[in-house]
Amino acid sequence: MLSPRITPLLNAGLFQLGWFSCVLGGAWVALLVTPLILAAHLGWVVPQARRARELRWLGGFLALGMVVDGGLTLAGGYSLPATAPDWTHWLPLPVWMWCLWPLFASTIHHALHWLWQRPWLAAIGGATSAPLSYYGGAQLADVTLADWLLPAQALIWGGLCLAISRWKLAQTGT
Repeated sequence: MLSPRITPLLNAGLFQLGWFSCVLGGAWVALLVTPLILAAHLGWVVPQARRARELRWLGGFLALGMVVDGGLTLAGGYSLPATAPDWTHWLPLPVWMWCLWPLFASTIHHALHWLWQRPWLAAIGGATSAPLSYYGGAQLADVTLADWLLPAQALIWGGLCLAISRWKLAQTGT
């Protein structure tokens, strides 16, 4: 196991590597890189005794992310202009979610562990980082975002981060 000081940096670096592979590398690169990154996360960061719990956390967060992103997609939050890359290179949304959400879940679960102990700071972090991530991803992948999507992301992820941090505090009894 790596030291507690190194694991947040490793998780953040692994997530960024996965994010860029999803956005820039296309579907095949993301589908190859994501399992490798998750294997590194489970092998180097998560103690063996906690791996089953970690997999449940990743699965739950994947489901939550797919519900949020799926709902926003069906509501017209994203569109591909005629200049978008062809679909054989650019990642269809289901592949994006299956690759990106476990990476995101592992990052916030460990690299940002200290954030969960500060609910309002977690809410501010979710409310600012989610719209920035979606905006940055859309710029890199040439996706058009609806005007309401970024404020909606700020409200959704700010509220979810607040709720998750309060739930985690209640679980630990602090």
